[in-house]
Amino acid sequence: MRWDDLQFFLGVARTGLLASAARQLGVDATTVGRRIRRLEEALGQTLFEQSRDGHSLTESGRKLLIQVEAIERSANAIGGDSGDDGDQVRGRLRISASEGFGTWLVAHHLGQFAAAYPGVSIDLAANSGFLDPSRREADVGILLGRPQRGPLITKKLTDYTLRVYASRHYLAAAAPLTEPVDLRRHVLVGYIPDLLYSPELRYMDEVLPGIEPRLRSSSINAQYRLIAAGAGVGVLPCFIGDRDPLLVRILPAVRIMRSFWLVTHQDTRHLPRNGVFVQWLSALVQQRRDWLLGD
Repeated sequence: MRWDDLQFFLGVARTGLLASAARQLGVDATTVGRRIRRLEEALGQTLFEQSRDGHSLTESGRKLLIQVEAIERSANAIGGDSGDDGDQVRGRLRISASEGFGTWLVAHHLGQFAAAYPGVSIDLAANSGFLDPSRREADVGILLGRPQRGPLITKKLTDYTLRVYASRHYLAAAAPLTEPVDLRRHVLVGYIPDLLYSPELRYMDEVLPGIEPRLRSSSINAQYRLIAAGAGVGVLPCFIGDRDPLLVRILPAVRIMRSFWLVTHQDTRHLPRNGVFVQWLSALVQQRRDWLLGD
């Protein structure tokens, strides 16, 4: 194995594209492809899977990436470069977050992180469901529940509050809504029970035992749109509901608390790009504590 082939491996692992790696390395894509094949032959392993979207790491490739980035950090340290400066932190960072938190909080501020760390490429998977950090599907996961097993490093990120919301024009034409029992006379918006991707989303019984939504969606953003359009009443995180001036909190006695958990794989927790993102996100939730708790 030639050690300089590892630079070509790093380039493709971080960009996911031969052409992008070639531009970074100052060579053509054919050269990059040839050096990757030579490395794979020397190791006797397939490091990348090719698809229409580019090159993704295999399990062998992910293991090699951890080792090569450790070598890179050691080389930077020998050269007097701690790797803490924004320009020195590099690689592709994949973040998995719930749809609401990912779109309303992380995406709202992610440009600031990208500007501070121009060497980091970012994938934000914000949808109904989570990628699994224990299988290295994501570098950092923001989960609704604390994982009970797996080779993971887990810490509580923050608590957050959910309230009952309705639009102003819905309330103007609707029956009175002063107690939870009044919800039985209203159209309720909520999740599809058999499509819930986390048990923490089962909170309707905390509003009123036995109540069932009439308008249901697996998407919290779709639920928000339904409530904002005046289709009915529903539960939203305060970091969504309070951001829309046309929505009103109702039933002040109903206050639902949940938590977000920050998860990384134990083998990758020391990667600089993971570390700086975790620090940035932890600082962000402290700055936006009023959004999250609805204070």
